[in-house]
Amino acid sequence: MTLAPGARLGPYEIQSPLGAGGMGEVYRGRDTRLDRTVAVKILPSHLSEDTEAKQRFDREARTISSLNHPHICTLFDIGHHDGIDYLVMEYLEGETLADRLRKGSLPIEQALRHGVEICNGLERAHRSGIVHRDLKPGNIILTKLGAKLMDFGLAKASAVGSSASASPTMTLSTPAQAQPLTAQGTVVGTFQYMSPEQVEGKEADARSDIFSLGAVLYEMITGKRAFEGKSFVSVAAAILEKEPEPIKTLQPMTPPALERAVKKCTAKDPDQRWQNAGDLGSELGWILESGAHSGAISPALTGRSRYRERLAWGLALLAFVVAITIALIHFSRGESKPLVRSQINAPEKFHFNFVGDNSGPPVISPNGKLLVFSATLDGKSQLYLRSLGKLSMDGVPHRVCTYLQRAPVSGTGERRHPGSCNADEVEIHDPPLALVPARWKAFSLHGGEPQ
Repeated sequence: MTLAPGARLGPYEIQSPLGAGGMGEVYRGRDTRLDRTVAVKILPSHLSEDTEAKQRFDREARTISSLNHPHICTLFDIGHHDGIDYLVMEYLEGETLADRLRKGSLPIEQALRHGVEICNGLERAHRSGIVHRDLKPGNIILTKLGAKLMDFGLAKASAVGSSASASPTMTLSTPAQAQPLTAQGTVVGTFQYMSPEQVEGKEADARSDIFSLGAVLYEMITGKRAFEGKSFVSVAAAILEKEPEPIKTLQPMTPPALERAVKKCTAKDPDQRWQNAGDLGSELGWILESGAHSGAISPALTGRSRYRERLAWGLALLAFVVAITIALIHFSRGESKPLVRSQINAPEKFHFNFVGDNSGPPVISPNGKLLVFSATLDGKSQLYLRSLGKLSMDGVPHRVCTYLQRAPVSGTGERRHPGSCNADEVEIHDPPLALVPARWKAFSLHGGEPQ
């Protein structure tokens, strides 16, 4: 039954159709009492005699009304008018995730943010013992305030004693109503996002929603469905037997931790998946926060941007090859220089120190005249500088330099601060990055080229 603009359902005036699904038609409407815009969902007339459909419709009302969460669509009212059962929900301005994905994949940061929001909504539902069972891009709407879950028309109240959630389960008014309303072997849901247990007609619990969410996350990141096929049978076979194409091959900028998180969602065995949406949400939040701090998360590359990146890398590689070729030609024409061997011994009673605190590998200055090395005596290390102008140590005094002190850098190892030599000719500096081994470098304090 299609309602025309201006039709009334109790105090609600129908304005325009918004869409239709397997479990109802949705209209934009106006609450004439409060003068606010609402979404009105009705049970189709051809299903009005279907007892199971009406039970699901009633269950959707109870399901949504028991959930109060910023990332779940709010239920305002339920009613019956002239043989029509209807729900009244908040009107959400935005676009469904399905509509957004028709434009391509989402930037990694945006996909992570929406993933966290969806996890938060699912966690709230699962803690109430409610399983959505039809999580898909079409049931997620993207608003200015974030993602919101819609359409719990296929949701079921978890049976008492379910092992999928340690939180209390929601029981309906009678034991019979607490049982699944679909018979064993009946497939319920949108099959491209079904879990393996749903495809096989088995019981679905909270971990089934996590599998579906993994498929949604995969599509948000790559712009491609995790499980595809030309028919229900081929899609079902992919869900049961195949692994999705690695995300990294489709989106090279994807953080490895994110790919691992999504892969764990889509494990065939429910016991191998994330066991609750809260843990998954925490992991996605950690990846989002870590990427924001380090700058590791970049927008996903799609279409033209991926072509530009490949072109840039190709040109850079070509320039590198040309530079190497020119360098080889230049050096091959030069005269070979004699090989000079030099040996240095540690100061008397000292030992060279290559590892541990106050240590560092010996380094020769670029012009080959100076050597910086670390030596230790009775556990105390010093930094030494000597000239390589002679092949022996005779008559060449060692000049003791102040050693560069270390200061801890949380979570990244150690960083060395600049120090200076007692003699005023040389100053020693640490490398620019704290994550690479220390390399001593010598510079002239009187200007000119580095020593």
